[in-house]
Amino acid sequence: MRCAVVLALLSALSVSWSRPHISPLSHEMVNYINKANTTWRAGQNFHNVDYSYFKRLCGTMLKGPKLPVMVQYAGDISLPKAFDAREQWPNCPTLKEIRDQGSCGSCWAFGAAEAISDRTCIHSNGKLSIEISAEDLLTCCDSCGMGCNGGYPSAAWEFWTNEGLVSGGLYNSHIGCRPYTIEPCEHHVNGSRPPCTGEGGDTPSCDKKCEPGYTVSYNKDKHFGKTAYNVPSDESQIKQELFKNGPVEGAFTVYEDFLLYKSGVYQHVSGSAVGGHAIKILGWGEENNTPYWLAANSWNTDWGDDGFFKILRGVDHCGIESEIVAGIPQ
Repeated sequence: MRCAVVLALLSALSVSWSRPHISPLSHEMVNYINKANTTWRAGQNFHNVDYSYFKRLCGTMLKGPKLPVMVQYAGDISLPKAFDAREQWPNCPTLKEIRDQGSCGSCWAFGAAEAISDRTCIHSNGKLSIEISAEDLLTCCDSCGMGCNGGYPSAAWEFWTNEGLVSGGLYNSHIGCRPYTIEPCEHHVNGSRPPCTGEGGDTPSCDKKCEPGYTVSYNKDKHFGKTAYNVPSDESQIKQELFKNGPVEGAFTVYEDFLLYKSGVYQHVSGSAVGGHAIKILGWGEENNTPYWLAANSWNTDWGDDGFFKILRGVDHCGIESEIVAGIPQ
């Protein structure tokens, strides 16, 4: 009996020894991941960036309040093996857009604003193409959490149904009523943007007025949701929701190796948990027989696969299938 216990202990230790602690964001971690030869490739997305910056980026509080659960009944729907909302609804340009949250933990607001923008276009059959303002959601939703210091995706969608959201594009775009006011930061050494730091500024104020030159009033620019709901943590249910109604907001635990994602189907290989992060999921498929969800991040097109990534599908990897939120526009 004692021998069996010792063998079990040695086995557990050998597993922990086989996954060494490697400095995050280092070339050593990149090499370790790529030599592991899993389903994805790593590379440097950021250069000379503070680690505290990544802690701040992951601003989603997981396992927060839940909305009513919406169950989709399949009926006669035959789901394809692969699906990409960008191809399904080509007349909705926001589907192809990658935003940049800057040095602010506003991913919870971005995932919602992006998916709501897409759904507004999809459910109007392409007649209403607008960018929903992440700024309006970030700054005015007191029930969502703590602004740049984190929030709840479910509360963001509920705010859309109760209070509405105005339009607003990317930083310095002058598109819509309230464009994003937090400047993108520089992922690379010799770029023109300010450095990425973990300090960030305070959450901008909730200004209930449109920027100068925008011709519609703040109250008249509001767009509302009819319903907001959680999608069951079930692969088939998530697929049906995407196929029928468009992109959803998802959230998951980010580990240090995710920061180094370049291509392929991400699954956790090395590194500690950084925090909770929200993104937009817009499709699914298989790559080299590995099932994935297709998602859009909000860390600029410098990161990952031009801002997009794939993550292992069907096993709730890093919790990706546990916190799916969506809604239907009015």
